[in-house]
Amino acid sequence: MQRHELRGHLREALFIPSMKATTKDQALEELLDLFVAERYVRNKQLVLEMLRQREMLGSTSLGKGVAVPHGRTTATADVIIAFGRSEKGVHFDASDEKPVTLFFMVIAPHNDEGNIYLPILGSLVTILKDTKKRNALNKVTTFAELVALIDGE
Repeated sequence: MQRHELRGHLREALFIPSMKATTKDQALEELLDLFVAERYVRNKQLVLEMLRQREMLGSTSLGKGVAVPHGRTTATADVIIAFGRSEKGVHFDASDEKPVTLFFMVIAPHNDEGNIYLPILGSLVTILKDTKKRNALNKVTTFAELVALIDGE
């Protein structure tokens, strides 16, 4: 999957340039609340429990201040990505123990008929490995800036 294909799964209504969360659970809920408000997710508790269970298997933090909480659920019909940035950072059980400042939450349908869930995660990881991209993402204040960075402009 090419980076530009990520754009189709990002939504401006699921963009938080300054998160309020101070804990891992608050961060999950703050991002998930956007999915619920925009009706991308039908059952908040079901999805929140799925995300918590996924975190119990191992933190979705990639280290270097980045986390990609993700999972599949029957409570959504599309693969959708939310973005959040925390200026103070959130302890997220990262292997490098650094607080997370960049969040990409990926929620996908259980059946994922287009087989795009894993390629999306792979594309995000590729982008987030790039130090220049991470630094730039830590400065975004608008959805347009986020999309431009994802597109590589």
